[in-house]
Amino acid sequence: MGTIWRLLGYLRRYPRWVVYSMLSMLGLVGMAFVVPWLTRYVIDVAIIEQQWELLLPLALIVVAAAIMQSLFVFGRRYSSALVGQSVIYDLRNELYRHLHHLPFSFYDKAQTGQLMSRVTQDVETMRMFLGFGVVNLVRSILMFFGVLIFLLFINWQLTLLILVTAPPLGIAIWQFSKRVRPMYRQLQQQLAELTSVLQENVSGIRVVRSFAREDYEIEKFDEQNRAYLEKNLDTVRNWAFFFPLMNMITGMGTVIILWYGGRQVMLGVMTLGWLIAYTQYLNMLLGPLRMTGWLVNLLERATASGQRVFEILDTQSDIEDRPDAVVLPEVRGDVQMDDIWFRYDDGGKWVLRGINVDAPAGQRVALLGATGSGKTTVINMIPRFYDPGRGKVILDGHDIRDLSLEMVRRSIGMVMQETFLFSAPIRENIAYGKPDASLDEIKEAARAAQIHDFITSLPKGYDTLVGERGVGLSGGQKQRVAIARALLLNPPILILDDSTSSVDMETEHLIQEALDHLMEGRTSFIIAQRLSSIRGADQIIVLDRGEVVQRGDHEKLIGEPGIYHEIHQLQSKGQDELSEELFERARKRAIAGVQDKVGGV
Repeated sequence: MGTIWRLLGYLRRYPRWVVYSMLSMLGLVGMAFVVPWLTRYVIDVAIIEQQWELLLPLALIVVAAAIMQSLFVFGRRYSSALVGQSVIYDLRNELYRHLHHLPFSFYDKAQTGQLMSRVTQDVETMRMFLGFGVVNLVRSILMFFGVLIFLLFINWQLTLLILVTAPPLGIAIWQFSKRVRPMYRQLQQQLAELTSVLQENVSGIRVVRSFAREDYEIEKFDEQNRAYLEKNLDTVRNWAFFFPLMNMITGMGTVIILWYGGRQVMLGVMTLGWLIAYTQYLNMLLGPLRMTGWLVNLLERATASGQRVFEILDTQSDIEDRPDAVVLPEVRGDVQMDDIWFRYDDGGKWVLRGINVDAPAGQRVALLGATGSGKTTVINMIPRFYDPGRGKVILDGHDIRDLSLEMVRRSIGMVMQETFLFSAPIRENIAYGKPDASLDEIKEAARAAQIHDFITSLPKGYDTLVGERGVGLSGGQKQRVAIARALLLNPPILILDDSTSSVDMETEHLIQEALDHLMEGRTSFIIAQRLSSIRGADQIIVLDRGEVVQRGDHEKLIGEPGIYHEIHQLQSKGQDELSEELFERARKRAIAGVQDKVGGV
């Protein structure tokens, strides 16, 4: 019940509407007691005693009571729905905000479809409970005990006989709750799996079509969909069994009334009006009992969804501002890495081992290495996407963990290896990091990234809408838009993670010219697949399996034995792109060269 109590805690934000809902519910319960009493009075006094003059006034009172009930029903439903919608609005915003503050390590493991399911479907299930379940649960409890007291007052012998059905009904409700609780957890999890498959296939539809794997993907979706169907049917089977069972048990009360109550009317112990009123009150008692199954169902679904939602909200970020985080008045861009060790999982393999980097402000540092050598992981330490397991990153003489996270990231312009553009006009994509930028500033950044001419050639120019994930632009065009986005920030630090990998040689040359000019005075970290892109770097760091194996400028490294020299030799023979195979060949040749020298000595 901890999950439910935590969820109910959100109701404290809307005390006025919670009070309105409860008052309307109390009014509705009160009016429910009036109608059977009026029915008894009509039968015993107006009809049996033939007081005709009372029929019209009593009928009008019954109509007035019905109107009052309708008003209370409106008030209860509107106020409870408003509270439920408002709480879920807050909860969904809180969940979305929290997702934006979770570390990259969380997203390394999380599935997009799972997160989408929790923000939408699970939150909606919780809304149903808050909007309808809570007030109906309170109403059912009040109605049950209130009517029970009333029935004992009318005829305690008959009431005790009817209560014989309570233990079997309680056992049935308990068994139903026990069975459906894990079922709903599995059901919500399976729906999230289904959403994940759908999201992945829609995102990767071009890959699916390219490899003619439509039938395979359709079959995979069908498997997940069928698993969801089967879990739903398991739940429905429990409903189909327990609800008729509960109705059968509660229906025994009617049999007792007809047998025992009828006898008491014949013996004159009880009037006909009181028997009919008693029957109406009994239905009011059995109503909450019958509703218990529905409420248990709603409660268990809300519990399962709440556990999944609070699981995310309880996930703490290990990348947070310290209470006394420092905001530098100006960031120069001096970056040092002091003995950096890093691994993605505690107890896992070290991805980086003893990395040391010294990049004074304005220096260009290039990182070279095969896939998986740790290049991207190294630069991810600078904006604190991850914190090192050992060692520290130093910015302008301060441990980066002592600085304001927002300040650090606003001081860095990044062009990621995987370019992402939003479904928005091109001008908004370029100005994403500086939304108040003028159109002239946007155009200037676009010219520097060699994309202005292409944008102006489009029918709507800078107002052209970019499709989801940049659909409609080529790989090179998307990367140039991303470069313009980073340059518009005018940051003291630039990070270019393989930013020219998707452009042709001519475009790369144009972009490189622009970057050479724009990187002046900025600390720049460059990852590239072509040596031609890093020749002008002040410092080139060669990584191999998470360690620095060479360091120096281009002229120094091609003049000394090692991996860089061998890569230069191999690429000069026609292989331009740095691949895993090329890097491995260079490593073997470098090792062989060292062994030959040792043998000669």
